[in-house]
Amino acid sequence: MTHSTDTLPKPDTWRGWLLSDTPHSRGQARLGRLYLLWLGLARNPLAMVGLVIVLLLLVAAAIAPLLAHQSPIEQNLADRLQPFSAAHWLGTDELGRDIWSRIIYGTRLTLLIVVLVAITAAPVGLLIGTVSGYLGGWVDAVLMRITDIFLAFPKLILALAFVAALGPGIENAIIAIAITSWPPYARIARAETLTIRHADFISAVRLQGASSARIVARHIVPLCLSSVIVRVTLDMAGIILTAAGLGFLGLGAQPPLPEWGAMISKGRSFILDQWWVATMPGIAIFVVSLGFNLLGDGLRDILDPKQGGQS
Repeated sequence: MTHSTDTLPKPDTWRGWLLSDTPHSRGQARLGRLYLLWLGLARNPLAMVGLVIVLLLLVAAAIAPLLAHQSPIEQNLADRLQPFSAAHWLGTDELGRDIWSRIIYGTRLTLLIVVLVAITAAPVGLLIGTVSGYLGGWVDAVLMRITDIFLAFPKLILALAFVAALGPGIENAIIAIAITSWPPYARIARAETLTIRHADFISAVRLQGASSARIVARHIVPLCLSSVIVRVTLDMAGIILTAAGLGFLGLGAQPPLPEWGAMISKGRSFILDQWWVATMPGIAIFVVSLGFNLLGDGLRDILDPKQGGQS
């Protein structure tokens, strides 16, 4: 049909510039990949739901003082265990603290834990996996056996052991979760590296005199990033649950910090009569974990060619 060409991106439009098959700079190429990623997410309704939940989490953390109409730590025993009302939208806890305000400020702790664990564990796992896969031999055997030892223990149990050794506190909880989170990234990076280490372009770079460190850092790591990013997004829900589990056991963030797991732990004593004390932070954990899982599934469908996301 004569009007079919109207649907193609024109080179003089911003969309045509982003989707150009011959980008004129690395910046244009990167923006084009980001635009294709956005188009893929926009076609996945569940992924968009997850993206909205994650964005709302970021906004709530950024403007917590504006959304929380009361102090998250100030006690008022006269208002203890109050149900929903205009003054306390989600009721109050056993010390009269506003649950809505504590949940809103708790988004900051949640994001802090997720971000610090991700930027710590993912690079470590990516480095170990790529080095192991590229060098092979005894290096691969040693690194993978260490990885197997960490994978042999349930993540929460291993995190409990590290926190017990380091002592309770949010900083030690983050360290413990990061220590237990890197092995899956190492496994993924190693598997990706094994598929590309004998590729022609790697052989060409090696013949040009590039060192093993340069080949790993400049050529192999970038190709493994997409798979690791997808795994990090999917693991964020597990990180949140692990942090909440440590907080529930009193080994994570310490009072009076508004950590969701610790809030559930305190509210379990009132679960029958004042159910909102434990239920509201539990719903917050559920919604945020669901959001990260939906977003991670959407990114996997787009970035992982084995899933047919580019079809």
